[in-house]
Formats: sequence, structure tokens, C-alpha cells
Amino acid sequence: MVNLTIDGRSVSVPKGTTILEAARQVDVHIPTLCWLEKVSTTGACRICAVEIEGVDRAMTACDTPVKDGIVVTTQSDKLTKSRKQIMELILVNHPLDCPVCDAGGECDLQDVCYELDVTRQEFKAEDVNPAVIDHWPLIQQVPNRCILCEKCVKVCYELIGADALFVNDKGDRAFIDKKVENCTYCGNCVSVCPTGTMISKPFKFKARPWALKKVPSVCTYCPSQCQIDLNVKDNEVYRVTSNDKGTTNIGNLCVGGFFGYGYINNKKRLTEPTIEQNSVSWDRAFERVVTDIERIKAENGAAAIAGFGSPRLSNEENYLFQKLFRAAIGSNNIDTEARFGAQRALRGLEKGLGLHGASHTLESIADADAILVFGADPSAEAPGVDWKIQDAVRRNGGKLVIANMREIHLTQFANSQLTYKPGSSASLAKGLGRLLMDRGHLNEDDLKRTVSNLDELKTDLSSVDLDKVIEATGLNREALELAADIIGNADNVAIIFGSDISKSSFGTSKTALIANLAILSGALNSGGGLFPLDEKGNTQGALDMGVYPEDLPGFQSYSENKDKFSKAWSCVLPDGGLDADGILQEIEAGKVRFLYLAATNPQSFSNSSRWMKALEKVEVLVVQDIFPSEVTALATVVLPGCSYAEKTGSFTALDQTVRSANQAIRPVGKSREDGAIFAELSGRLSKTSVAFSLAGTKAEILELTALYEGASTLDDDRRTCTRKAYQAADQSLNYQLITEDQGVEGLQLLVATSSGHFGTTSTWAAAPLEVEPEGMIQVNIEDAKGAGVADGELLKLTSATGTITGKVLVSGKIPQGLVFSPNNFIALGVQQLMPDGENMTSVQIAKG
Repeated sequence: MVNLTIDGRSVSVPKGTTILEAARQVDVHIPTLCWLEKVSTTGACRICAVEIEGVDRAMTACDTPVKDGIVVTTQSDKLTKSRKQIMELILVNHPLDCPVCDAGGECDLQDVCYELDVTRQEFKAEDVNPAVIDHWPLIQQVPNRCILCEKCVKVCYELIGADALFVNDKGDRAFIDKKVENCTYCGNCVSVCPTGTMISKPFKFKARPWALKKVPSVCTYCPSQCQIDLNVKDNEVYRVTSNDKGTTNIGNLCVGGFFGYGYINNKKRLTEPTIEQNSVSWDRAFERVVTDIERIKAENGAAAIAGFGSPRLSNEENYLFQKLFRAAIGSNNIDTEARFGAQRALRGLEKGLGLHGASHTLESIADADAILVFGADPSAEAPGVDWKIQDAVRRNGGKLVIANMREIHLTQFANSQLTYKPGSSASLAKGLGRLLMDRGHLNEDDLKRTVSNLDELKTDLSSVDLDKVIEATGLNREALELAADIIGNADNVAIIFGSDISKSSFGTSKTALIANLAILSGALNSGGGLFPLDEKGNTQGALDMGVYPEDLPGFQSYSENKDKFSKAWSCVLPDGGLDADGILQEIEAGKVRFLYLAATNPQSFSNSSRWMKALEKVEVLVVQDIFPSEVTALATVVLPGCSYAEKTGSFTALDQTVRSANQAIRPVGKSREDGAIFAELSGRLSKTSVAFSLAGTKAEILELTALYEGASTLDDDRRTCTRKAYQAADQSLNYQLITEDQGVEGLQLLVATSSGHFGTTSTWAAAPLEVEPEGMIQVNIEDAKGAGVADGELLKLTSATGTITGKVLVSGKIPQGLVFSPNNFIALGVQQLMPDGENMTSVQIAKG
């Protein structure tokens, strides 16, 4: 520890601490402009200059490390004069446009001027600032307001990894410029700007900061669930902000979090109930739904009724949805779109590890010595995970292995990029396991303690033929050995896998192989962990609440716990139950006559054409959503629900941390909270009064499940609840025996989420659409040449289930033999080409 004195106060701090950091520990205020705690120091503004006894000149506190015994003075007449002169120089050509500047009222420059009593300008200089930069999407740059603090440049490079912003030119002609092709439009440059230089175009001239009410919430676009504040006025969300302090995302947001709020107040929102496309009262809509349920139950039994919940609903809403179906309707034919991805991953993790989600919190990723990202694009599926990976690799000395069919944003930071052939992920996983054993990286003592079938583990690993792995994956032995050594030499290992695994053919088996790697690498017993990704915001919560036929809430087996819940709910729960695949088949067979879609659009399902044809056969289709679609056009009854901004409820992040979103605005039009709709229908069907109670629903969940036993709950604005840390008990792990891939032939089309959109919801927000207005089909240059198409031209894709045409984006990140397309754009229709429940298929391409 280093001991020093600051303004007469003694302080002891670790070696390497700066004077500014030491001063903050003893509540000594030193003014700053360019300093930002979450990035490296710049020392550009010099406002933080302090005096050190025995040093003949002032030193910048933000980048001067402490030394033992130094005596620091932060306030003196000399320092005050110096700071005022520095501010006057900074302001020499700064425009006096505070009344129309969007930073007015929250401008650091204004605050420091006021603090230092800078009331006049003693200097003059030629104004050589460039003109306003207005051609960038979403963000305007006003150079004559810029003080060149470089906060925006550092956040862009150090935290987001985009490296889009840079200082152009020199001296007094220097200004912040942008490599537009690198920009991810995260908006963090706007957030950290201490002046009004970086401006959000969607927010410009919309409202004054002091007129906005900030409501603590969580972003529900992706499972990172960044903590945000909804800035509202007159029942409208004007912008989204996030605090550096007290948030897992340390104030950082992505394009969805910062700019994607526009869908909330979109004028095309569903605002009133309809029956057969005619506007009706809520009472009539409820009456029609209940009458049809009772009629079909009387004619065919409750087995003729099915429904889908949603990762877009809160925990409490999903709980009430499954209770509505099981207790009030008497049907266990319920599921969510998690069936086609996260549900598969859950089965693979549960059988081998006893896990129902991630093993550790997101923060532990940043502490990992090695990270394996397998079949995932965290930048697109869960940007908060991307940032934690960058923390580990770029700031904490960790190493990164990426196993993917294509290059991703994080590839630039990887120590090893394993670009494997389509259809060879299982072979690669088994090959890495074999190399971990062959190269002496297994912890024998730990495996003996935790693994119940160690002999089978060793026999299975020994049977892996590495030559066949090399042939199947297209990788060389040196690359595989390097990756295995990076993972094997690390004390703390994090493994992250995503939709390329869970949404693929045999997703459960492939997840089991990832679980095996977690056992072999020690990821479960270290500071890293195992993290399955699903790009939808509350997938984990929907699974927790039992919105699938196999389990009741809290992952309690339906068949084994049916009586327990029957007693609690004062009903007799039905036997059996159909999952999504079964529901589809029974609709086609004419046996499911009533379908309830809550915040679910089957147009985003694989083989979507089959689903849409099935919906046309349903006798009664009830759709509860917030936007019109081809599905609502088919609906018998449409019930307008709410966005997360219009209700209070909890959501569960991918690391199983639970936080509450607080209601920021009233429901739009005549729409209602989704939980209130489910409660009303339950009451009408059971002939009892059932009022929607958030507190009552939470209490019921706590009483009937063990989901939050041992969890730590914070008394914060979002009522954060962190689950008990996972620990592998003795003999609790099961190494799963899985056969290798079947292999694929021909050109393969892979679909997954775009890095600029989140599900289909963000396509209703103007800002993300400005950056990515349509889905593009990404192909390798050689495949494009073979098809005779160039960048921006039309390409026709044909699979066994259909044909679509879309614009081409020729990309060096896509290897020959692979085509990639985002699944966020209903208009592109790429999901029509997918086989049932899969994310990759053989296609033929031709010029459109």
C-alpha cells in the first residue's frame, strides 16, 4: 500500500492508483472533464491539475500515479487561476448555443464553468472548426462544441471494440471523425460526451433533460438485460439512458438499448380489441374468447385447445399464462419458441450437469483466463456478454478461442479462431475433449470427485479419431492443439454457446457435448462458468415459469408434481400435453381447433410457411400482441397487449439474475397489461373474481417453487435478485455419450439474429431500421461469382421447403460454401426455407 496526504487527509491506496482515484476515496473533489472511470485516462483537459509538494509544476491528477509520502494540494489560488484559464482556452470558439443544445442541463462543460466561476472570455482565436457532420446515421457531430476529451473515442475502441471514432487532423484543426463502416451505432459516444458535440438525432430538439422523468427499468431486447432508465414525458418514451454506477453494463448500451425504443410509441401499435377485424369493447372480446373455449371444450375436450407463451412476456405474465391454460382451461398443450432452441439446450445441460441455465453470473466472464465461444455470436445474441468477453481478453489478460462457421465481431480479439465446416460442430467438440486429455489438461482429482461415470468418459475420449475430426472440420491439428492448450492451461474457464448449437439439428446432443467440455475444462468449478445464449429477452424466465408441457413452474416434472399444483390451484390438472411440434401436427390433423398466441408470431418459426398454412385451418385463433401482422389478419380475436415500458414485472437474464422493469407510461390506447388479460380470462372461465396482482403472483411463485431459494435480493430500484452460485456436488456430473455429426452436403444456408436487430420487435423501431433497413443475404465472394451476382443485386435462394429472393451482401467473413441471412425480417421470409425446428439447410442459389 502507498501512503500519501491529500488536502491534509491521510490516505492509503494500492500501488498504481492515481491521485484522482485516491482523492475520491477520501471524498476530496477534483474537477474533471476528460476523465471517465470506465476507460483509460487521457489527461487532455488538464482541469484536474493539482500541486505536489516539492514538484515545481502542477500535475494532472487523473494520470499521475501516487507515490509514498507525497503531499497533494487540490485547491489553491494558483490552481484556481490556472483552471479558469484552461477553461477559457477550451471555450475560445465554443458556441453560445446552450438554449438549443440537447446537452443543456446535463452538460459537464456547463457544470465545470459554473464551479470555476468562468464568466468571461479573455482569449480570441480563428475559428477553424469543420462544419456540422450530419451525414452519419442516427448521430450528429457538432465539432465547434467539442473539447477533444476523447471519451467517445476511448469508449468506442476500448469497451465496444468498434474502433469507429478517431481524431482527424492536427492542432486546433483536430476534430472527431468516424469510420462509418465500423460503427455499431451503440450510442455510447452520445452518452459519454461531456458537451453537446455528439447528438442523438432521434432525440434532438424533442425535450429538455430536466423535463423528463427517469424510470428505472431493464432492457428486454436480449437476455443480457442491461439496466436502463426510461426517460418519459407526456406518456411517451423520449430516450433511454443508463448509469455507469450500479449497473452490470456500466452504462454501456447497444443499438437496441440506446436507439431501439421507438417501437413503444409507434403509431401502428394495436390499441383496441377486435373480433374478426372489427373493433369491439374489451368485455365483448373476453366474452367471445370464453364462449369459444367453453364451446370447444364441450364438443372436443380441452385437448382441442393450445397456446403459446413468450420470451417477450414477464415472469409473472408467463406464470399466469400457463396457469390460465392448466387450471382454468384444463389444457397442458402449451409451449414457447424456446422449444426450437433454449429448450434443447436446457435438456442437454439438465441431464449432464443438473443445470437449468447459466452456471455463473455475467461478471465472472470478465475474470476468466480463457473463454471458448462456441457456435455463438455474442455481439448479436447478447451484447452484454460481448463486453464482458472484451473485459477479460483486452483488459484482464484472458485469452479467447472462437469456434464458429463464420467470422464474427469478436474474431478480431481472438487468440484462436476455429472456423469449422458446416455440420461439424459435434466433431470439433469431441476433438477438443480428446486433446484436453492427450495434452495433460484434465484435473484428475476434480473429475474423480464430481463425475459419476469417469470410466465411460475416458473410454469415450480415447475413441475419438483426431484424423477424422480434422477431415470433418477442415481445421489443422496445430490450430486444434493451440485452442486446447489455451483452454487447458487456464485456471478459470468460461464457455459460451449460442444458437448455432441450440437451434441446430440435434441441438440437445450438441449441447450435451458442450456440457462435456465444461466438465473437462473445469469451467463449472472455476471463476468462469458455462453460459447458453438465446437472443430473446426473457427466454430463461419463460422456462423458469414452466411454459412447456413437460414441467410445471420451477422445473418441477409435470407428471410427478401435478397433484401438488392441482391442490394449490383448487383444480384437477389434465394428463399429458402437446409441445410445439405436437400442436402443429394436431392443428393439421384438425384436432386442435383453438389456438392462443400470446406475444408470439409463428412467421419467425422455422418452416414458417407450414405454420401459416396451419393457422388458416384453426377454427378459433386468438392473438395477443402489440403490432399487426399476417397472423393478426387471420385472427378471430385480437387482444392488444403492452410493451415492457407500460407495465411492472420481473425478467430473468441469461445468468438467472432477476430484475424488475417498472411501469414508465400508461398502456397505449385501450391496450391492457398482458397479466391483467390472463387474470381476467381465468376469472371468467372459473366463474370467480380474479384480479391481477403482481405481488400476489410473485408470492405464489415463491410458495410453489424453489427457484429463488438461497438467492440474494438487493433493495435497489430494480429489486435485483441473484441466484445462489452453482457448485458441482460430488458425483453429480454425468459425461454424456454422444455420436458425432452426420455431416452435410452442398451449399448451406445458416440463419440467426442480426447484430442490428432483436427478434422482429426492433423492426418496428425507426432508428435500427435506419441502420439496417432490410435483411441481406450474406455470401462469400466466390459463391457470389458462381451465381453471377454482385453486391446489392438480387439473389434467389431455394431449399426443400421454398424459394425467396433478397439483396446480396458479399462478405469476406462468410467462408465459401456457407450463406448467412438474419431471421429478423419477416418480409425477407428466410424462415420459409428452414426445415422444421432447424437453423441451417442446403440451398441452391441463382441470380434473382
